Amino acid sequence: MIIEKIVIENYKSFEHFELSFSNDISIIVGDNEVGKTTLLEAINLGLTNRINDRNSIYELTPYLFNTKVVDNYIESLKNGKKIPLPKIVIELYLKETEDVQALRGSNNIKKENSPGIHLSIQFNEAYVDEYEKYIEDPNEIKTIPIEYYEVKWYSFAYNSITNRSIPINCTYIDTSAIKLTNSTDKYISKIINDILEDKEKAQLSLSYRKLKESFVAEESISSINKRLNMIKGNITNKELAVAVDISAKTNWESALTSYLDEVPFNYAGQGEQSSIKMRLALETQAQDSSVILIEEPENHLSFSNMNKLIEGISSKCSGKQLILTTHSTYVVNKLGLENLILFNKNKKTMELSLLKKDTQKYFKKLPGYDTLRMLLSQNPILCEGPSDELIIQKAYLNQYGKLPIEDGTDVITVKGLSFKRFLEIAKLLGKPIKVVTDNDGNIEALKEKYKEYEEINNINIFYDIDTKYKTLEPQIYKVNNLKILNKVFGINKTSEDDMIHYMTTNKTECALKIFESKEDIKIPEYIQDAIK
Repeated sequence: MIIEKIVIENYKSFEHFELSFSNDISIIVGDNEVGKTTLLEAINLGLTNRINDRNSIYELTPYLFNTKVVDNYIESLKNGKKIPLPKIVIELYLKETEDVQALRGSNNIKKENSPGIHLSIQFNEAYVDEYEKYIEDPNEIKTIPIEYYEVKWYSFAYNSITNRSIPINCTYIDTSAIKLTNSTDKYISKIINDILEDKEKAQLSLSYRKLKESFVAEESISSINKRLNMIKGNITNKELAVAVDISAKTNWESALTSYLDEVPFNYAGQGEQSSIKMRLALETQAQDSSVILIEEPENHLSFSNMNKLIEGISSKCSGKQLILTTHSTYVVNKLGLENLILFNKNKKTMELSLLKKDTQKYFKKLPGYDTLRMLLSQNPILCEGPSDELIIQKAYLNQYGKLPIEDGTDVITVKGLSFKRFLEIAKLLGKPIKVVTDNDGNIEALKEKYKEYEEINNINIFYDIDTKYKTLEPQIYKVNNLKILNKVFGINKTSEDDMIHYMTTNKTECALKIFESKEDIKIPEYIQDAIK
């Protein structure tokens, strides 16, 4: 079974959202807090009706709902306008295959005749009377009454779904979210429990109970219990003793600890823990799953271990649908840039396949680093070379007393002919981006080059209109003088031509000296405009 697309309404950071997936691998890339984890959670919820590995009805909380929608609901009540309670909807539209035909119907938001799954968290009409009392004083309402909600899980044919009836298994792997309890790792214990045969588990439980019983028989424990009964005073008339609980509820899973080379698992390195958790999940749970969701597999791993893990993911997930989030260019390159889905904070998404063919080829040849830098940066500035990058950094430092990266602004060096490749992505995503470029002595050619972007609000091109000074170094000379530049560079040039020639033949060295200098060096106006 293959998920073709997901539709989400009012779930956490998503108010209205729709995304299509590849049949095999979809790699979701975006900055922190854009909703990548929430997306995986929503897919898992739609396929399993579970939150935090429990039936969703037991994990309902107002924080599952989109805050904007909740705030609007509360504000409307306070203004005397009675509107329906917010409702969460998650719909999974499935690829046409024989095993999902029973799920076919048009009972979905888009009214499409398609096989699919619908999950909604909505007001239960059985609580109408209680709800009316709840909203009698709107000023007392701080959030939605989740106690009056129910979960509906059914197919697009409007048949109820159960975990047994749904023709799909899903594995959600997020090693960073696993918590340790009672000195053991629940995640490891769960997987080991899945691996063991029933007879082996029974033998383990029996051996563990015998171990606990032998504890009480120890001479030292017996002596302690005798002393406790001598000093118990009026606490109780019954015999007082310390022992180990041997009831059925205290089983081996909550007491035993996994060891790696005689070191408790939870004391092993984070990379080792993440790698083992991921591999165990792939070896056990993923084998019987047709959809596998993985949250940032690169967590805590070195490149060599990451390489091994990605190869494992590729082999174990072969023939299955893999949806994975990452911040790693390495993961993107290993699993295929053609599978990339770019994701920004406005919930706009873009597949690499939507770009022009020559632009697709260009990005497939790149290591991926600059592509992700541009996407993950809040305010990227593109420039033509290392020297331009240093001068922009200097201008920002002078203006704001800190480097641009500290404000989420990333200055990225891009080959001049490649600017438009990045702008194509920015245009599709609606991402704010600035370009700082030379005029090369031809303003009309520059305008023609960026003509298709001049009316786009989120894209801005910065350059100096003085064609006598064609590039960065002459522009720097124009706003300064020989005396200060000679002092900064530690040279003694006597003419404009000599100074400009020196600067253009020693671009990066001169830019670095300007960046490090304490002198009052002026920065060209078009660069200052770009950092505003």
